[in-house]
Amino acid sequence: MKLKSTSFFVTGLLLFGLSISSFATVEMSKKEKQKCTACHVKMGKKDLNDVGKCYEAKKSMSACAAK
Repeated sequence: MKLKSTSFFVTGLLLFGLSISSFATVEMSKKEKQKCTACHVKMGKKDLNDVGKCYEAKKSMSACAAK
């Protein structure tokens, strides 16, 4: 029974962690008034393009404007 409770707890934490990371992306997109593809190679993917890598380091779209 203890193992079952532990697995439910771990699954819950994992789902909570995933939901937080998706909110962060939406919040950044709204804050910067940009589409996800301004920083990501493809919608729904974690891979970053050059602007995304710059934003990750500097936390400012104005410092990372596409040239």
